[in-house]
Amino acid sequence: MKSIVAEVITIGDEILYGQITDTNTQWISAEIDKVGIKTIRKTSIGDQESQILGILEEGFSRADILLMTGGLGPTKDDITKKTIAKYFNDTLEINKDAEAFVKDFFEKRGRPFTEINRQQAALPTKCTYLPNITGTAPGMWFEHNGKILVSMPGVPVEMKYLIEHEVIPRLKAFFELPVIEHHIISTIGIGESFLAETIEEWEDQLPEHIRLAYLPSFSQVRLRLTGFGDDRKIIQEQIKIEAEKVKPLIASYIFSESNQTIAEAVGELLKSKNATLGVAESCTGGNIAHMITLIPGSSAFFLGGVVSYSNDAKMNVLKVKQETLTNFGAVSEQTVKQMAEGVRITMRSTYGIATSGIAGPDGGTADKPVGTVWIAVSDGKTTEARLLKLGKQREVNIEYSSVAALNLLRRFIN
Repeated sequence: MKSIVAEVITIGDEILYGQITDTNTQWISAEIDKVGIKTIRKTSIGDQESQILGILEEGFSRADILLMTGGLGPTKDDITKKTIAKYFNDTLEINKDAEAFVKDFFEKRGRPFTEINRQQAALPTKCTYLPNITGTAPGMWFEHNGKILVSMPGVPVEMKYLIEHEVIPRLKAFFELPVIEHHIISTIGIGESFLAETIEEWEDQLPEHIRLAYLPSFSQVRLRLTGFGDDRKIIQEQIKIEAEKVKPLIASYIFSESNQTIAEAVGELLKSKNATLGVAESCTGGNIAHMITLIPGSSAFFLGGVVSYSNDAKMNVLKVKQETLTNFGAVSEQTVKQMAEGVRITMRSTYGIATSGIAGPDGGTADKPVGTVWIAVSDGKTTEARLLKLGKQREVNIEYSSVAALNLLRRFIN
């Protein structure tokens, strides 16, 4: 079966200038992937006629579907409609259904229906009107030489409504779509290159219709197996077989077979053991607690945390000994162990984890350069600590240390 591919296009100077964050393309790509449409390119362009005309010409040359958002407002800088009409040698006319909807939209809100509002119902005659019940800018569907262009508002809630209720049903009816199935294996504690070397032989024997992608982040690499075909059950079974082949090769590094974060995986592990956690953070500044409390229902296993940034806080709240700090310093195995033990007692939790280090970009010494971080975990009987030697980027060091501390806890429990 022929693959159906799409290009997702955002229009707006505000996106190019960095004034707003483009979330539309990520969401659209994820949604169309579910129905077997592969995104081959994402493009952002400004509110310029030449750029819109150019991207239409380019897009139709490489994609079956162009999904475009932005530039459909009532102001003069919103030129998408008239530019698309120009591309198709078309004219704008008031669509009676769109006009009735827009008029009703304003009247129900006790607002006047002005001529500028009426012009939002002016659509190219060659398009199919897509009703947008969440706003006043209609969507537009064009069929062109066996390909599709859809123009939608840039406002996310309006775009999402149109994609879900108008666009995807029409695409499924217009195209014979293949099946795309994904399976994620999340690993931690092994670098991308080492992981690739470890599974190279397995990767080389993958069937042609099953592909592997490496998705790295802070000390984590997700392996994404993607299968293509006509029968979803068959593809799922084939991917499962390949996943079972690779798992024994990297078993000690796998923490999930989904898009779970390490915090979510640790949370599930704690709940399965009816265990609880307290965290003591110095160099990570509360980031671990933030990662955990992003999880709905984390109160079932997370009791609280202490950001003990100063030595006084370490001594007064976590009961780190004065002589420990004097003899070994705040960034040391001895201190971080006492922090983990102290927070477990303070929070009355099953486990305590702790971080203490030099996040940077300055503050290091010859013995303890920037990027020196100690992490620890304690259950009241055993306390383990690990030394991390990181770089000089503060945000990276904070994130990496947070992930490493959670993974230390995961391995400690297992």
